[in-house]
Amino acid sequence: MIANADALLKPLTIKGLTIRNRVMSTSHAPGYGQDGKPQERYQLYHAEKAKGGIGLTMFGGSSSVALDSPAAPWNQISVADDSVVPFFQQFADRVHAHGAKLMIQLTHMGRRTKYDTENWFPTLSASAMREPASRTIPKAMEQEDIDRVVRDFAAAARRCKEGGLDGCEVSAAHGHLIDQFWSPGVNRRSDKYGGSLENRMRFGIEVLEAMRAEVGDDYVIGIRMSGDEMIADGLSHEDCLTIASEYARRGLVDFLNILGGQARDHIAHAISLPNMSFPVAPFLFLPSAVKREVDVAVFHAQRVTDLATAARAVSEGHVDMVAMTRAHIADPHLVKKLSEGRADDIRQCVGAGYCIDRIYVGGDALCIQNAATGREATMPHVIAKADVRRKVVVVGAGPAGLEAARVAAERGHHVVLFEKEALAGGQIGIAAKAGWREALSGVTRWLVAQVTKLGVDLRFGTAATEAAILAENPDVVIVATGGLPSRGHAKGAAEHAVTTWDVLTGAVEPTGSVLLYDEMGQHNAASTAELLAKRGCLVELVTHDRMVGEELGATNQPVHLRELYKLGVIMTPNMELIEVYPEGNRLVAALRNTMTDAEEERVVDRVVVEHGTLPVDGLFFSLKAASVNKGALDQSAIVRGEPQPYDLSQGYALYRVGDAVAGRNIHAAIYDALRLCKDL
Repeated sequence: MIANADALLKPLTIKGLTIRNRVMSTSHAPGYGQDGKPQERYQLYHAEKAKGGIGLTMFGGSSSVALDSPAAPWNQISVADDSVVPFFQQFADRVHAHGAKLMIQLTHMGRRTKYDTENWFPTLSASAMREPASRTIPKAMEQEDIDRVVRDFAAAARRCKEGGLDGCEVSAAHGHLIDQFWSPGVNRRSDKYGGSLENRMRFGIEVLEAMRAEVGDDYVIGIRMSGDEMIADGLSHEDCLTIASEYARRGLVDFLNILGGQARDHIAHAISLPNMSFPVAPFLFLPSAVKREVDVAVFHAQRVTDLATAARAVSEGHVDMVAMTRAHIADPHLVKKLSEGRADDIRQCVGAGYCIDRIYVGGDALCIQNAATGREATMPHVIAKADVRRKVVVVGAGPAGLEAARVAAERGHHVVLFEKEALAGGQIGIAAKAGWREALSGVTRWLVAQVTKLGVDLRFGTAATEAAILAENPDVVIVATGGLPSRGHAKGAAEHAVTTWDVLTGAVEPTGSVLLYDEMGQHNAASTAELLAKRGCLVELVTHDRMVGEELGATNQPVHLRELYKLGVIMTPNMELIEVYPEGNRLVAALRNTMTDAEEERVVDRVVVEHGTLPVDGLFFSLKAASVNKGALDQSAIVRGEPQPYDLSQGYALYRVGDAVAGRNIHAAIYDALRLCKDL
C-alpha cells in the first residue's frame, strides 16, 4: 500500500455529514445531461465511482439556477424549477446504495455563457464587460436582477435538499457570476456592489445568506473559488484569502473548494485545467494557504493524478479532502483498489485532457484510455468471464492490441500476442517522444502490466505470419497492426519529404530551416515543431486549416500555441503543400493559399509532413478468405452489445481494430477492442 494511505481512508465529518474517506470527484460537465436533467447515463457514471469506493462525488459543474443562465450549452443540468427534484432523488438513491455521498454545484454563469441558445436572454454580469472566452457582452445587472438571482440560488438550494442530495456547492470560480462581482477586472460598479473588495463581496454574501435561510443551518453548503486568479487585473492571492476567511467567519460556508487560476480566455482556461505539460498538483500551495486561515474543511482539485500525491496532500495537512476527478474518469474504482491492496491495478490518469477537450467542442466526456467511462449502461468496467474458453491470437501491441488482449484474457480466454518490435506501445511510443507528451507512455505501461499479470503469452520481437497464426489453431484472430504515416498527395513529397514519425523516432535529424506541413490539426505536427525548434531549427508550421492545432481542445491547443510562440515558430494557416522538389542541396516547397489560390514558394533544408496514417493491412487480407466471417464485423451486434454471430466450430473469426482499420486515435483503438472483446 502507498505511504500515508490511512490518511486518505479516514472519514471526514462536516456538520452531521460523515464522508467515508478523503477522496472525492469535483463537479464537472461531462455533457451527459438530457433535457436539463441528470438522467440514467449521468447517474450511472457517478454510481460507478460510488461502487469504486469514492467518498464524495459531485455532479453538475455547473448547474444553472436561473433561466438566463442556460443549461443547454455542454448539456448541463437546470435547477431552475421543481421538475428536477425527482431526478435528484433517484440519483441520490443510486449513489447512496454504494456508500458514497452526492453533492451538486450550483451557479449562475453570468457572462460566461451564450445568449443565443435556449431562452435567448442576454447574459448578465456586474458590469458590461465582454468575456473573451464566451465572447458575450453582458447586461450590467440592476438591483432587480440581483434580487431575482439571489432568490434563484435559494430556491435551487431547496430543490437540492428536497432531492436528497447531501449538500451543494456554489461556483465562484472560473469566472462565474459571483466571482465576476469579486473581480476588479470585471466589476466596474460604483454602487454598494462595486469599488472596495468589501463591496464586491456583497453579492456572494447575499446569495449564501439566502441559501442558508432556505435550507437551514444543518444542510452542507460550500463554495468553489480560486486561491489566486493569476491574471493582472484579477483577484490576487491576498484578495482570495480575504474572501475565503470572511465567508468562513460569517458561517456562510461549511467547506471551501480551492483551485488556482481563472478561465476568462484560452490560455487562462488551459492553466486552470492543467494537462500533462504541468507537474502533478501544481497549485496545492493555494488551498494549503487557505487552510491556515480558516476553520472549515478545505478541498482541492487540479491535476492530482495519483494516490501517492493525494495521500501526501491530506497527511501533511494541506487539505481535508482531495479531488481526483480526471483520475476517476480513468479509473472509477481507484479507491476500492487501494483499500484492497491492488494499487498496481489502478489505471492512472495521464493528463491527456481528451475528456475535457471533447466537451468544449460540443462532445461528451470520454477517457482517452478507458472506453467504459461514460458508457456504463453498455460497457463494463469489470469484465465478466466467458462461458466457453477460446484461443485468441492478437497481432500488434499498440493500444488496440493490448486492450484486446487484456479484455480477452479477463474473459478467461487463452491469449497469444504477437508484436514484431521489442517493446509495446505502437504509435504511443512515438508520440511520447515529443517533449511534454511523454506521459502518454502511462497508457502502455498499465496495459502491459495488466496483460502480463493475466498471463497473456507475449511474443515480443516476433513478426506474425499467416503460418504462425494458423499454427496456434485460433478461434479468434484480432489484427491490430496499426498504421504507417502517409506522405500525402503533394507532388514530389514521397521522394523528398519526411514524416513527423521520422523526426520523433530519430530516423532523420533535420537541421537548418524546416517547413513542417500539417493536414491533421492534432498534436503530431505541433509537438514535432516544438521538438525541432528546441533543437535549433528555424521552423515554419504550415497548415491547411484556419489555425494551427485546429482539432485540439481547450486544455491542449493553448499550451501548444504558447510553446510555439516562445520558440519562435512561424505559424502559417490556410496554405496547402502542392509540390516539393530539389534545388541544389536544398528543397523548394510550393504552397497554395486555400482561400485565394495564390501560390508561394519556400526554399528550406528539410520538408516534414503530417498526413495521418494508412492501415497496415496485408496480414489481415491474407487471412480474410479462410475466416468464417470473411473479416467482417457485425455492426448491429456490436451496437446491441451482443456477441458476434459466427460459428467458430467452422474455423476462426477474423477482426481488425484500431488504426489497422483506419487512422483515428487512442480512444477509438481502445473502444474498438473493448466492445468487440467483452463479448468474445
